[in-house]
Amino acid sequence: MSERPIILGVVGDSAAGKTTLTRGIAQVFGEENVTVICTDDYHRYDRKQRAEMGISALHPDCNYLDIIEQHLDLLRDGQAILKPIYNHSTGAFDPPEYIEPRKYVIVEGLLGYSTRKMRDSYDVKTYLAPPESLRTSWKVNRDTRKRGYSDEQVLEQLRKREPDSEAFIRPQRKWADAVISFYPPNNEFPQNDLLLNVRLILRPTIPHPDFTNILNAEGNHLGSAIRLGLDRDMSKPVDVLEVDGHATQAQVRELERLLCNEVPYLGKFCSLEGNQEVGTIISTTGETLKSYPLALTQLLITYHMLKALN
Repeated sequence: MSERPIILGVVGDSAAGKTTLTRGIAQVFGEENVTVICTDDYHRYDRKQRAEMGISALHPDCNYLDIIEQHLDLLRDGQAILKPIYNHSTGAFDPPEYIEPRKYVIVEGLLGYSTRKMRDSYDVKTYLAPPESLRTSWKVNRDTRKRGYSDEQVLEQLRKREPDSEAFIRPQRKWADAVISFYPPNNEFPQNDLLLNVRLILRPTIPHPDFTNILNAEGNHLGSAIRLGLDRDMSKPVDVLEVDGHATQAQVRELERLLCNEVPYLGKFCSLEGNQEVGTIISTTGETLKSYPLALTQLLITYHMLKALN
């Protein structure tokens, strides 16, 4: 490769929405230009062994972190890897897969920021932090529909994993350039994911787009559905961009244009009507829905990946 790949990290607990987020980003770049890696494939033990040992997949000791480090190094250098594959349906390992890095590499999983060497491999780091009640709902829906568990089994698994989530997964939030939290309005249980708001914590670890010309204290002509403010996260000052699920297309268009005008390549994807892949959500009934908060989040991350090329 003439240029090294741009690597995006997407870290969060199980069923936090990592795959939904990355799907739209991959569609923006074109799937032929993106390699997606899941660090959850690097488990040291299969499901039966974990049950016998009393260890969860969230624990660092249950994962080959050193091999993840090595593979991230190789990918960053443009070299291929032989990636393990963990089969979530069977709980066992399938034959490994030969993976070549494309122009953009998305690395998603539970423990992607666990070591400094891993963290140093990414150009952009994101962390997904939905409310635990919402994540529980997503996990129950996913694991019962796709992985053959009962509701009771999923809830019991969450209960057993909670100490490891608290000890090993959530602390990785502090390493992210952007913390992404989709949440229901008024803390009510959402009727569908289309109505979710998003709160984007933008840390000064990378330069974010300047939204202050259209979102500021003197007046926000976009309406109350889109807000920009200052806050503190983990005791450090951050910018916070919030977009409500009921924001209209007209309200989000100006933010979209700001992102797309600054990065020319992104411009051809900046039509929330024309690009049907960005912001799409597959509902529990199988219906394809369009979320403007999700679309803007995906475009913002894409913006940062393109800026990393410069």
